[in-house]
Amino acid sequence: MTAFVPIRIPENPGLSPEQKETSLLARLAESRSLIVALSGGADSAYLAWAAQRALGARALSVTALSPSFSAHDRAAADDFVRAFEIHHEFVDTHEMENPAYRANAADRCFYCKDELFSVLDAMALRRGFAATAYGVNADDTLDFRPGHRAAKEHRVLAPLLDAGLRKSEIRHLSQRVGLPTWDRPASACLASRVPYGTEVTPERLTLIERGEAALRELGFRQFRVRLHDKLARVEIAPEEMDRAFSRDTSAAISQALKRAGFTYVALDLEGYRQGSLNETLPHQKRS
Repeated sequence: MTAFVPIRIPENPGLSPEQKETSLLARLAESRSLIVALSGGADSAYLAWAAQRALGARALSVTALSPSFSAHDRAAADDFVRAFEIHHEFVDTHEMENPAYRANAADRCFYCKDELFSVLDAMALRRGFAATAYGVNADDTLDFRPGHRAAKEHRVLAPLLDAGLRKSEIRHLSQRVGLPTWDRPASACLASRVPYGTEVTPERLTLIERGEAALRELGFRQFRVRLHDKLARVEIAPEEMDRAFSRDTSAAISQALKRAGFTYVALDLEGYRQGSLNETLPHQKRS
C-alpha cells in the first residue's frame, strides 16, 4: 500500500462549503484508488459520493455487518448505494469475538474500529487499493471518540476533516447534490446504547434494535433507546418531546417497548443528545 501523508487544510471561516468541496474532490482525485468505510450516515454517504465522483471505479465503498449494525441501517445503506450506483460491498466484522470489545469499557469504540480497519486493510492489500478513508468531520474532534485513535494507528485517511468540513456544511453540500442522507439523523452503532461496564451481547443489541424499531413505527425520527438492565431510557429529540409526553403517545411508547422485551420504560427529561453515556465518565477519560 502506498504511503500517504494527509495535508491538513486550516479551518477558515471565509472559505465557503463549495470551496471546501472543490478542495476535497481535488485531494481525493490525487489518490490512486480508495476504499471508503460507509456506515450510511450523512458524513460517510457524502464521502462515498465524493470519492466516486473523483475516482470513479477506483473508489469502493464498504459497509461492515455485525450484530451492532441494525437492519434498518443496513437497508438505508443498501438503498443509498443502489440509488446513486455507488461501487459498494458488504463485509462481515467480528468485534463481538474480542473480549475487550464485549467488556464495554470507555474505549469500546477503539476495538470496534480496530476490527473494521483491520478488515479494510486486508481487503486493500489483497485487491490493490492504495488507501482507506472514513467520514470523520471537523465537529467530531470536539467529542470523546476512541475510534479516532484506531484510525490513526491504521493510517486511515480523513478527507472531510482535512477539508475542514463541519457537519452542517456536509448536510448543506449533500442536499445541494441531491443526496437523501443530507438530513438523516445521527445513527451510531447499537452498542452505543449500552452503558459502559455492561457487557455487550447479541441479546442486548437485539433488544435495543427491537425497541428502536418500535419507536420508528410510532413515527419518531431522532431518538435513542438506552439500555439499563430491563429498563429502557428513551431519549427523544427536543422538537418531538411534546408529542412523546402526551398521554396517549407516552402510553403507546411504554406498551411498544414492553412488547419489545423491556420491563420498565422511562422518558429522559433532557431529551436526545449525542454521547449521553459519556456523561458518566470522569472528565480526564474523555480526552
